[in-house]
Amino acid sequence: MDSPLIQRIVEAAILASSQPVTLAQLRDLFPVDQSLENGAIENALDALQKACEGRGVELVEVASGFRYQVRTEVHPWVARLWAERPQRYTRATLETLALIAYRQPITRGEIEQIRGVAVSSNIVRMLEEREWIRVIGHRDVPGKPALFGTTRQFLDYFNLKSLDELPPLSELRDLTELEPQLPLDGEVPSSASLPLDPDPELPEPSIEDATDVVIAPDIPATAAIDLPPEHFDPVDSHPLDADDDTDTAPEHTA
Repeated sequence: MDSPLIQRIVEAAILASSQPVTLAQLRDLFPVDQSLENGAIENALDALQKACEGRGVELVEVASGFRYQVRTEVHPWVARLWAERPQRYTRATLETLALIAYRQPITRGEIEQIRGVAVSSNIVRMLEEREWIRVIGHRDVPGKPALFGTTRQFLDYFNLKSLDELPPLSELRDLTELEPQLPLDGEVPSSASLPLDPDPELPEPSIEDATDVVIAPDIPATAAIDLPPEHFDPVDSHPLDADDDTDTAPEHTA
């Protein structure tokens, strides 16, 4: 089978799929009797990526596989196809998500210790409904609190192939004054003793939040990890802890 035909097949499969397509899925497209040379699929992907140079779309690899998406520089115009009101994430939501991403596995109580306020149930529910976080286990302590970690959908949304590609905390904005707010006398404050974190019920995110728009049907738009200032709700001014010292290494969720 010649290379141009392989490229057309791979391109059509990625465009037709409603989800990112893995290398294994692309290899399964070709019957056993149509043997391919080693690296033929990879070479086709490389050629398709180069063919997108200078165009409004690009072929990218995320945690779940390969997909086509709209380039960042043309997103403001493409986003006008959708009329939904832009989603605004509160600082509390972003801080909670960042703590889970950088310190996973982590319990809700540990998040509350660092932030110094009780985590709103709306925040946890919204992140779970978005399938950005999930329970990946339970801490072996009294009460067996749930351990939260991120998901493949989280990586896909932020254009990441793995957690190793998360930007260093030092590069994130508004995170330079963060220190853990843990007690010095060894006592761990309970949620009942912490002030409530006012975080209203959040509407579903819209396409205008994203910096990239996936052109395959029914795929949500993706956003850069460095959200612009308009995504921050000034109602919550609690800073996020940037101390990356934790007793467990980040777990790469599957």
